[in-house]
Parts: sequence; structure tokens; C-alpha cells
Amino acid sequence: MFSIFSLISHQTKWKSVNLLRTIISSKQINIDIEMKKLNDRKEFVKALDLFDKHKHQSILTDRILVQAFKACTQLGYIERGQIIHKELPNNLLNNSYIQTSLINFYMQCGRINDAQCVFDLSKNKTLIHYGSMMKGLIRNNMSEKAIELFSQTSNPDGILLCLLFNSCAHVRTKQALDFGRKIWSEMSSIHHKDKYIISSAFDMFIKCGDIVNAENLFTKKNRNVIDYGQMMKCYNDHNMPMKTINLYEKMNNEHIQAQLITFLLLIDACGQLGIESRCRSIVKQIPSTMLNDLILRNALIHMWGKVGCVNEARHTFKQIDQPDHVTYTAMINSYGLNGMVHDAIELYHRMPSEMIVDKTYTCILNACSHSGLVDEARAIFSTIRMKDKWIYTSMIDCLSRSFFFDEAKQLIEEFERDQPPYLPMHMSLLSGARNRHDASLARQTVQRIRELFHNGDESLVPASILFTNTLASSGELEEASQIRWNMSQSRAKLRCGLAWTEVNGELVQFRVQDQSHSRTSELYDELDRLEKELIEHGHKFDASWITRPLMAGETVESVLNSHSERLALAYNFIQRPVPSRIQIVKNLRICGDCHGAIKLISKIRRCEIIVRDANRIHHFSDGKCSSDRSVDFDDVCCFLIEIIPKQYHQLRVKASEIC
Repeated sequence: MFSIFSLISHQTKWKSVNLLRTIISSKQINIDIEMKKLNDRKEFVKALDLFDKHKHQSILTDRILVQAFKACTQLGYIERGQIIHKELPNNLLNNSYIQTSLINFYMQCGRINDAQCVFDLSKNKTLIHYGSMMKGLIRNNMSEKAIELFSQTSNPDGILLCLLFNSCAHVRTKQALDFGRKIWSEMSSIHHKDKYIISSAFDMFIKCGDIVNAENLFTKKNRNVIDYGQMMKCYNDHNMPMKTINLYEKMNNEHIQAQLITFLLLIDACGQLGIESRCRSIVKQIPSTMLNDLILRNALIHMWGKVGCVNEARHTFKQIDQPDHVTYTAMINSYGLNGMVHDAIELYHRMPSEMIVDKTYTCILNACSHSGLVDEARAIFSTIRMKDKWIYTSMIDCLSRSFFFDEAKQLIEEFERDQPPYLPMHMSLLSGARNRHDASLARQTVQRIRELFHNGDESLVPASILFTNTLASSGELEEASQIRWNMSQSRAKLRCGLAWTEVNGELVQFRVQDQSHSRTSELYDELDRLEKELIEHGHKFDASWITRPLMAGETVESVLNSHSERLALAYNFIQRPVPSRIQIVKNLRICGDCHGAIKLISKIRRCEIIVRDANRIHHFSDGKCSSDRSVDFDDVCCFLIEIIPKQYHQLRVKASEIC
């Protein structure tokens, strides 16, 4: 990616040369040339010394003054620059070249008001004036102002267009994106072919989440490894891991050599996808020279943990001679996600205390929470000096899962004395009430959520769903039906449940009651067989997990049996030979009925089934599950699976390359 600021500086110099042709002597020419040489060598003090030596002996020129302001800027000599500014005669104050240099000086020194004054007093503003102001505003994190300033211009040149798109990329709001789109659509055909403008617009579309326009520009660019990295990161940020993997194949076809950051992005995509075979395929392609990189190894530990391959995560961990805090935290998280709480606790106590960070506490408390080790969680929680909202939420979740509701409430009150309310804490309490079939506590919690948080917020939809599940499981069907009807009338956006699995190298995705597959008839015949087998082995379908009124012709069994994860499971069973190990990934939490059914199916069909949902990984085998001690089935607290910081996306890569 090119540097917008370097381009501006380059073009500003050449455009400004013609603004003033001051008659100067050869001696004066030597002064500005010598000052420039000193500045280029970063000898800024010497440049100012030279300026002081000659400023009283000759007529100052714009070129000499620009070098003086440049030296003051680099040294942070604000007062010195102000003195030079105040001593300027009117003829030089009106010089456009000097005005833009002053704007740059004040902006880079953080004196926005002074820069604004110079700009406002400039009588004949050029595009260079606007460009200098916009560049300075962006530098000082005032990109909204830069967008406003751009709207005051007419016939913007390429530099201003680049600065606008750069500003929109910083702001990242719908309004900024809409304005950027409008300008992009109105540009001349010449500007649409400019590689710098295309790169700036591409960056804007990616950072603002406009994937369609980003993809369109991507196909038009002369692509390099940096462009591929940007597009991959965009896909990962928007949960499109297969697009990242497919883009890597396209990159190989174009014979573009992958860098470390490329594989880090691919590892992240594989972790999101959750399919073991894809992970192994990508890992095999990582050059041996990169495999010793600590950041990459940390990413691998996290990936293997997220796809249920704890042995591979542990193997990678043991290969690291000098693990850092990310290494330990990633391994602890891998154990916790896969129900291996004792391994997580043992590693936590072996971890050097100076390496423990907030994310580490969250991961170990989460591991204790999912295994019902409340006392261990209490002991760890009591040792933490500074507790953030994630740590509090993990402890509240742990208490709520084991029905210590009063203690969980006390922690919420303690947190909210000094901090604003945090929805996931209340959702953890509500989830515990659902598991206890405590409609009274659920009603109190939902009422509290509505008081604290905006009623129209889409994030409150899961709370309503969880509340209706609680009411239904407690026998209060009429109220549950009424709430569900109200939700349908309000057109609340519900997340569509999706599940995907890989069979014979093919990745297949299902949604609830999906009938789009070519083998749909076989699929539903297999579901009927599974239903009969489940009933024969004593499974009772739980209607409380149905969150809508039954339609004509539907039964409790038919609705629950058509959940996306069961469709993915049945698809594996119609293969020949039937896989002995089945892996399924679901974007929401697995419901209670599906959890019990799949556990029983693993015994009936004598196979290993791994299901990763939005919160953890379930290993089903011989009628048992790794999460048997404490299972929480809400669709809400999805943040813990992503607890390892994604800092490795940014390390060893210049900000301009990926951000």
C-alpha cells in the first residue's frame, strides 16, 4: 500500500514551486539547499543553526522558511516555530507555499487551532491548503472533520480523493461509508483508473465492511501479497473463513508467494471454520522456515484448540522453548474449550506469575465454569487484583451455572457500583435460571435487562428467546407463546442457525429444516430412522427448546429433528462407508434436546462425534459428553471462544500492509 502522506508531500512540493518565484542570490540558493541536505540527514539542529546564522543577512525565501519549519517540526520546537511565524512579513505570510508549511508544522505539533487560523486567514485557498488541513486532521484523529472539510471543495484532485477515502476508513461509520461510496461513484473515469485512488478506496471499503465493493476493486487491482492479506483479513473479520481459504488457492494460482502474515490469516480462518482436515491441509503448506516463529506457533495452538485437536495443540506447546503469555493463555484456553479443566488448572499454576494477564484469568475461570469447579474459580478470582468486565462475567457465569444466584447477583452489583452495566453478566444469570427452570428469577432478570439496556437493541433478542425457553420448560406455555408472537410481530432479527460438516473433502452447510441438498430425500429418511432409534433407547423430545408456535403438520419431534446440527449429522450417516469420527460446527449454541440426542446417538451408532458450538466444543462418545458436568445451552455468551487476542494479525506487519 502506498503512503498517502508521502505522495502529498511529493506533489505539494512540485505544485508549490510555481506559486512564488522570489528573486534570490546564489548565496541564498546555497542556504536552502544546505538546509535541505541537513534535514534529509536528520541533522535538524544544524539546519536551524544555519538558518539563524543567515536570517539577518539576507532576504528570507519560501524555500528557506519551509526547511526551517521542517526542522522545528521534527525537533518538536513549537515555540521556535511560532517565533519564526510571528516575525514573517506580510508578503511571506500570504505565500501559499509558506501557509501550507505552517499548517503542516502546527498539525504535526498537535496545534490544531493554530493550523486552523492559518487556513482561515489564507485568502486564496488552493487544493493544497485543503490537502494539508485534511492530512493534519487525520494525523490528529479528527477524520470526521477531514470529511467535512472535503465536502467544502470543488473539483478535488487525486490527493484529496485519497485523503477522503483514508478518512472514511478511519471513521468506519455508515454515514462515512455512504459518503465515500457517493464520491467514488461520481469520480471521473481517469480517477477510477488511478492506482493510488483505487488502493485508498479499496482500503475504505474493506475497513468499512463493504465486501461487495471491496471484491469488485480487488479484481481490478494489480494484486500483490499485501492486497491478498487485506482481503483475507476482511473475510476473517466478517466470519467468512472459506473465502479466505479459497483466496489463498487463487493466490497460489497467480504464483504470489505467501508471507508469514498470509499463514497467520489462514490459521485464523481454519480456526473459525473448525474443520480438522482443512487445518491439516494448510499446516502442511507452511514453510519449515516459518514454523519456529513464536507468533505462528501461538496461532497454531489456538487453532488446534478450536477444532478439538488438543493433542496437536499440546504438541505445539511443548515444542516452544520460551513460551510467552499468549502461548500459555492459548493452551489454557484450548484445554478449557475441550473440557480438560484439570489440565488447564495445572498449566495455570505452572505459568510464571509475571506472565499472567487478564485474558489468562478469563480463560481459566471459563474452564472452571464449564466443569462446575466453583471453589477453584472462587480461589482464583479472589487472587485477582484488577478485575475487568470479562473476568467478572466469567465468574458470574461460573456461579450461575452451579445455581449460586445470590452470589452471582452480588458480583453484578459490585461491578456496577463503579462500571456501566454489562449485558453478558445478566445473560449468564438468565442462562442459569433457564437451566434451573426458575421462571421467577428469569422474569426478574429480563425485567432488569430491559431497564438497563435499550429495548429496541437487537442484542436483547437472545434474552427474550432464553426467557421464553425458561417459561416453556417451567410449564408457562401461554406466556411463552405470547412473547414469541410479539417477537414475530416486531420483526426482530433472529440469527439463523447454521451447521456445517465435511465429507469426502466437500464442505456442506445446513440450516434448520433445510431441503436444498440434492440428497434431501435420503437425509430425511435417515432422520426418521434416528428418531425411531432415539425413542427406542428412551430419549424424550423436549418441546421447551422450540422457540416458536408449531405450524400445521409439524410435531415436536419433526421440528427438533430438523435442527441444522442433526441434518449435518444425518448427512454423515448416509455416506458409505459411514465415518467413524464426525465433526460438526454450529454458529449458535447447541440446544438441550440436540445435546441429549447426539450423546445417545454416539452410543447407538458407536461413533465419535465432535460438535463445536458458539461457546465450546463437545466431544461425544459412547453416550457421554466432555461437557456432562455442567451444560449451558443459551445462544448468548459467544465471546469466550474468541478470548485469545488476535494481535498476531498485526505483529511483524507494517500497519499500512494490513490495517
